Amino acid sequence: MTQALTDPKTVRRRHDREIVSLAVPAFGALVAEPLFVIVDSAIVGHLGTPQLAGLGVAAALLMTAVSVFVFLAYATTAAVARRVGAGDLASAIRQGMDGIWLALLLGVAVVAVTLPAAPWLIDIFGASDTAAPYAITYLRISSLGIPAMLIVLAATGVLRGLQDTRTPLYVAIGGFAANAALNVGLVYGAGLGIAGSAWGTVIAQCGMAVAYLIVVVRGARKHGASLRPDTAGIRASAQAGAPLLVRTLSLRAVLLIATAVAARLGDAEIAAHQIVLSLWSLMAFALDAIAIAGQAIIGRYLGAGDADGARQVCRRMVQWGIASGVVLGLLIVAARPLFLPLFTGDSVVHDTLLPVLLVVALSQPIAGVVFVLDGVLMGAGDGRYLAGAMLVTLAVFAPVALLVPTLGGGLTALWWAMTLMMAVRMLTLWHRTRSGRWIVTGASR
Repeated sequence: MTQALTDPKTVRRRHDREIVSLAVPAFGALVAEPLFVIVDSAIVGHLGTPQLAGLGVAAALLMTAVSVFVFLAYATTAAVARRVGAGDLASAIRQGMDGIWLALLLGVAVVAVTLPAAPWLIDIFGASDTAAPYAITYLRISSLGIPAMLIVLAATGVLRGLQDTRTPLYVAIGGFAANAALNVGLVYGAGLGIAGSAWGTVIAQCGMAVAYLIVVVRGARKHGASLRPDTAGIRASAQAGAPLLVRTLSLRAVLLIATAVAARLGDAEIAAHQIVLSLWSLMAFALDAIAIAGQAIIGRYLGAGDADGARQVCRRMVQWGIASGVVLGLLIVAARPLFLPLFTGDSVVHDTLLPVLLVVALSQPIAGVVFVLDGVLMGAGDGRYLAGAMLVTLAVFAPVALLVPTLGGGLTALWWAMTLMMAVRMLTLWHRTRSGRWIVTGASR
């Protein structure tokens, strides 16, 4: 019986079941999130072009502000999963509550800055005179939902750490449905215009936060965990998240540099770049879902003191990442004739896109390894290394990308630079995982 449980095929099947059970719901939740902005855009778009333009600027600012704090989910997942592995559910939920309290504090601080600074922020983004009033209105109202959005991030991390990705999926679907209904009712039924869209999003986000808090509070009461804010715990959560914040900001800098370079190449190039970037982001959702499974599983194994199990699941997840990247790359190539007409009818943009899509397709196996190893090291709480590795990657990518317009390589050369960026990330992450220094067992790192 013991031999059957340790048989390599049996172990692989067990790992596969865990990965699928966590990754599939996580993918659904990840895809549901950007649908908020899509629904808002579809509804507000019928009000007029200035309103839609205002929404576009405000939504970009809002999503940037929230995405910067994605470490709330990542750091909380790793910390909670370790304590779950150690068999201390009360401590796991207590750790999660520290992350939620940190999210609330950060959310209030962001609102305090955004409300008075909204006109200045909108002006920096270059909104037109006709769109700016709508952008300011949307940003000011929707910013009131930022504390709820950050609580959702932290609470999602709590549930992932508890090996539960289904509840976040259900909450995301409910939030999406509520947001759509509220937007229609408030924008048109109540005649509030773009303000109604903003209020609809705020209410939906607050509803999602309440749903998460109900689940977490029930778990806390069940296992006797305190719900009160703990200064030391909140400080520890902030310290664990700081390196991941550096990593996220560095990655955002890469994307901003790439967009700025594409804009300098010409209108057709920036249009094609936006299409490719959207597709690249969609592929990232699929790979990120596997990474999320890695965060939860690796954290649990290390918390349980099972270093060998952590190594085994890491190897299996790398195989999943490579296979997923190959499949996604083939899909991009095979589906080109189908989805290109959906994005543009411009023949110049179309011709610019074709070689770039081939580069993106070839890079997907690399991206698969990067996302998986990123998730593994996050699950291990190895944030400092991730921050340093991403700074190194930015230092390599920036000069290469900025030389593209000078050397005349066009958009294809820019995306080869993006592939170089992913290759550097892969090498730095691979080096770390091979070294074994990320393996620190116990309830805390």
